[in-house]
Amino acid sequence: MNAFAKGRAEQGLHRKSSQEERSVSWIDTLVRVENGEEQSVAAGLADPLTAGSSVRATSDRAESRLSELYVATNLESWETNRPESDQDQICERCGYRRLDPTYYAWLRAMMVRAREAHERAQLSDEEYELLRIRFSAMHGWAQARFGEEVLRAAVAEGVPGGYRPPVIWFPDDEREPAPVPQHVYPTESDWPFTEPVTPDAVAKVDEIREQAQPAGWSEAALYQNRGRYRFPVGGEYGLVCFLHSGARIGEVTKQWIEIINLRDTRLRFYRRRASMPIARGA
Repeated sequence: MNAFAKGRAEQGLHRKSSQEERSVSWIDTLVRVENGEEQSVAAGLADPLTAGSSVRATSDRAESRLSELYVATNLESWETNRPESDQDQICERCGYRRLDPTYYAWLRAMMVRAREAHERAQLSDEEYELLRIRFSAMHGWAQARFGEEVLRAAVAEGVPGGYRPPVIWFPDDEREPAPVPQHVYPTESDWPFTEPVTPDAVAKVDEIREQAQPAGWSEAALYQNRGRYRFPVGGEYGLVCFLHSGARIGEVTKQWIEIINLRDTRLRFYRRRASMPIARGA
């Protein structure tokens, strides 16, 4: 189970320590909010920093530092008291960020906008109520974790310009651009497809070039890695495209060139004029 999934699972667990070390967990706060026990916080969204709260923030602040709260922009949250060394990076890619005073100030500003949208009937009662409950729980945790003065200062200072909230990362978003092929044959004309080949494959064809060309093999038959259709369709791709995974070249004849793979299986690459595909050797 990865760290994110493990953290999700921790939400369903109520961990108890000794009476002297009772933690203020986010999930406990959320349960109290949903049960109507934190109405003072829930009702104070217009200015939650000045609203009364029954969360035991001061007495339990030291214990709350044992855990970390990760919050998404829709105010979904999860808490862990055993973050991994790369927990921040993992959570950022899942659209969550470790709650700190600056992120709290950003979320509070977004909640104010949500309240205004609700007042204009642009946000349904159900949607706003869900955000309100989530924000109230997060606010209670933040009070216990950072203290009211720190949060008040963060809100007063405002969110820095250019602040970017977390977003869900998809592999294609940061996919490196395809490298420019080192070997391209032919270089002229507009061929829609190019099959990447390794320098090792080119070197192996170079080794038998002087033997193959007198036997009737053209440069295209040996080196072409561009075609009208995606490899291996079309019959235009040369020998170099078929030398994969450490394969080596065996016998060279006028009709075919032998390819020997790592399992010592022998294949024959036929010249194009024979109109024959690669076939297993006898």
